[in-house]
Amino acid sequence: MATAAQAKPPIQWWLVLIQGIATLLVGVFLLTDPVLMSRMIVFYIGLYWLVTGVLSIVRIFTDRGNTVWKLISGVIGILAGWYLVANITDGSALVFGVAVVILLGIQGVIMGVFGLLESFQGAGWGPGVIGAISVIIGLLLLGSPLGYVAALPLVIGIFAVVGGVFTIIFAFRLRSA
Repeated sequence: MATAAQAKPPIQWWLVLIQGIATLLVGVFLLTDPVLMSRMIVFYIGLYWLVTGVLSIVRIFTDRGNTVWKLISGVIGILAGWYLVANITDGSALVFGVAVVILLGIQGVIMGVFGLLESFQGAGWGPGVIGAISVIIGLLLLGSPLGYVAALPLVIGIFAVVGGVFTIIFAFRLRSA
């Protein structure tokens, strides 16, 4: 009978290190050339959508379940991916960024409303305060998505640099453990 330690494979410290270095590099590139990195990210997302769209349609022939959904998501993925890959410009990166900011704004409002509801149902004032802040931030994002797009690569870049540094530190702690 295998013990819990034997059943769980160990985390390879060098894989965590590579992830940390990659995250750190993406963060540095986002901070030093946000326009170029934004275009690259949009290109790779378009490529990903294109490939997953094709694979979704191929899956129709290997798995007969949810055929209509696979066809619809496949066609949408192919069209959206092809459009992004074929039309990669600063304008397409801007439109993509605006869409991301709008989605984040909607998510913030929805999560905030749920936090407020949770607070009113007796969960305490903590979820209510966080919910109210989330609603305010969501409404700010929805009120001026174009204005917040310029900050998006910088904010993601800062998070990536900090996350990359902490991941690298964690990798070396794994190595020494």
